Amino acid sequence: STMAETSSSSPHPRDAVIVQAIRTPLCRARKGGLAQHPPATLLSTVLGGVLLKDPSSQEDSDFLVSPESIQDICVGNVLSPPTSAVSFRMAALSVNIPHTTSLSTTNRQCSSGLQACANIAHAIRCGSIDIGIGAGVESMSTNPMNELYEKFPPEVDWDTLQTCPNTKEVMDCLIPMGVTSENVAKQYQLNRKTLDTFAAKSHQKATEAQSLGKFQSEIIPVDNVTQDDGIRPTTTVEKLARLQPVFDKKNGSTTAGNSSQLTDGAAAILLMSREEAMKRQIPILAVWKSYAVEGVPPRIMGVGPVYAIPSALSKAGIQSVDDIDIYEINEAFASQAYYSIDTLNLNPDKVNPNGGGIALGHPLGCTGARMIVTLVNEMRRERKRLGVVSMCIGTGMGAAAVLEVEDMRSAL
Repeated sequence: STMAETSSSSPHPRDAVIVQAIRTPLCRARKGGLAQHPPATLLSTVLGGVLLKDPSSQEDSDFLVSPESIQDICVGNVLSPPTSAVSFRMAALSVNIPHTTSLSTTNRQCSSGLQACANIAHAIRCGSIDIGIGAGVESMSTNPMNELYEKFPPEVDWDTLQTCPNTKEVMDCLIPMGVTSENVAKQYQLNRKTLDTFAAKSHQKATEAQSLGKFQSEIIPVDNVTQDDGIRPTTTVEKLARLQPVFDKKNGSTTAGNSSQLTDGAAAILLMSREEAMKRQIPILAVWKSYAVEGVPPRIMGVGPVYAIPSALSKAGIQSVDDIDIYEINEAFASQAYYSIDTLNLNPDKVNPNGGGIALGHPLGCTGARMIVTLVNEMRRERKRLGVVSMCIGTGMGAAAVLEVEDMRSAL
């Protein structure tokens, strides 16, 4: 074991640790079970739930920590208007979290839910707070992505940006996500069948996980909606092959079937310092080991995980991608997810064992937090030690975090 490994894995009182993690069901935008609920409703559900000892049980309402002990909340969100800073504060107050608990919102596009957890983890590590919540929420029913640029065109001086020395990359930030997916597929010669096969597999894995009840312990119902409704058990490669390419109708390979779904959902993660958890005798579910964000060319934004994952591993003192037991990598598009897994030489069996964004959906600001919930549950169920959450990010970035489950005996 190297020096880096020993120093990074020795427990520290200021380590940020996860003690609870919960999510709503993920439901299809406009057609699904949460379409009528505004983002604040989804958020208040998980903010209230993550404080409980057993959030997924309808009977038990004992607090794991009291609402007044939460010092700060950070909520990842992408599509809601700036007034979400107000509605999210209202959401927290509505579930008896007192006004003394502060709240902020954060937007790093598709990684916002992970970034929110990173913000809280970093505040704990540096001693600014002891207890906080990292959360993510998106209602793509309330705030449809396709209306974004009409409602909120980028506030820039077009003449200057179209004549600046780096104008190509500047303008590449405006490329629709689906077109960046086609760019990845073409640049790295990924064929349609590879992408459809990847997508069908996501649905198969999610179907199996759902039928085995694997998601039940991580979901808190919203009204009477209790489970994810985007999973299609009958999806096959043959059925997916019939769908038309959306972004390049003649030569394209990216379709509605091999892209992530538009989805509504929320998730919340309760973090505290290791010393706080020990003082309160609260079982530690996982330890936040490292976080990395790396920039990539905007025109192929989907390759982000290829750069973020090695960076996060190295920050955690982990030698090889093979040392990680489970990867949750967001399936924004089959193209970029397949490319990232292939290029990093990951064992596909370790990646998204319960399906990913193609089957479960990608509620933008929620996804990063949702993936932590799913990862921590899977690691504890399968008695695994090291896990990674990673995703690509619109405008050209990748983010990745490393989590460690320390002592599996505590799960018995």
